[in-house]
Amino acid sequence: MTRQHATPLVISSDGKYITPMTPLALGVGGHGLSEADIQGIVHRHPACLPIAEIDPLFAGPIAVCRELTTPAGPIDNLLVTPSGLPVLVECKLWKNPEGRREVIGQILDYSKELTKWSASDLQREASRRLGRKGNVLLDIVREAGHEIDEIAFNDSLTANLRRGRFLLLIVGDGIREGVEAIAEYLQVHAGLHFTLGLVEMPIYQAPDGSRLVVPRVLARTLTVARTVINVPDDMTVIDDTFEETSVDPEREQAQIRGRELRFAFWSDFLAGLRLDDPQQPVPRPSLGGHVVFKLGAPGGSSWITVYRDTSKNVAGLALSSNINSAGERASKMLASQAAEISSDLPGATVDFSPERPMIVERLALKNLENPADRERAISWLRERTNAFVNALRPRVRSALLEMGSEPGT
Repeated sequence: MTRQHATPLVISSDGKYITPMTPLALGVGGHGLSEADIQGIVHRHPACLPIAEIDPLFAGPIAVCRELTTPAGPIDNLLVTPSGLPVLVECKLWKNPEGRREVIGQILDYSKELTKWSASDLQREASRRLGRKGNVLLDIVREAGHEIDEIAFNDSLTANLRRGRFLLLIVGDGIREGVEAIAEYLQVHAGLHFTLGLVEMPIYQAPDGSRLVVPRVLARTLTVARTVINVPDDMTVIDDTFEETSVDPEREQAQIRGRELRFAFWSDFLAGLRLDDPQQPVPRPSLGGHVVFKLGAPGGSSWITVYRDTSKNVAGLALSSNINSAGERASKMLASQAAEISSDLPGATVDFSPERPMIVERLALKNLENPADRERAISWLRERTNAFVNALRPRVRSALLEMGSEPGT
């Protein structure tokens, strides 16, 4: 992998003197920092990690603890995002080929162990490590200034652990070609369900003897499951957020930009969303073309899909469910209330065919990438989401009770 090792410059306050900083050799004997020192830097200043360049979904994580105990060994640094996404960091001084290769296996082993955990397991071990009682992860995120719902956070954290939705970071003072080749091999050949990033922290010495750390991304993978959701009227919403990325730089940058635009759209949509139903779970912003509002069916098998499609300049909502599930059966039981639902959702298409219920509403726009149309779509989706939740959530839950299935949140 080709890269530039640029030299930082120190410019005097009057601008007369420009002094290059001196790159320090790798290892404790060069720059004087140990692996524990690097752990401490990451823990005290997680913003130094260029996470947004690796995967924007994990941006802004909160440092939880160092040396978290797992059956596979201690995790150097554990961080978590306010949306319940875990970030695992392994810090290494790159001293020999064996150590450089072993670190890849170590962090993969940690991730495999965490897929067996729930939010409660992670809370317990973090509590033990920090010597704090209570919901430690939640408390730490709130102490960082984030207002989050406890149930939603715990549910999200458990789901991400079970699905292996992690950001795995290997951080070192210098990463050589051997490790980069391993990362490239994983990117091409492995069906990963997490994001892996290699972060190099070269260290320089200033004229006054102080040291400068300059973190930079060397490699990354973005490979998780591709999701296709079938909705009524022969329409398909494809979430291509987590499709395996190409190593072509231009295409990769375009994909990253697309994810950022989708994430910004759903962040803005959710920030101003006001629901009458206080019990309705609200999703996190998505990097894909849709978000879902679960209606309490077992296994999350019934939900409202809220989507945007820039290729067709359409925004919309639809009642969705898994085939042959309790959620689908509950949806079909709403057929007798079709007239009432149509009255509650003026503008929506309500059709209970024998094959599959269809409750869908769309808004056609000229150009979803135009700021005015974007704001119109967001405003319309907010209003219609509240209407869909009011009309469908209580009816689906009543149908589940009639079926003898206890609805969840």
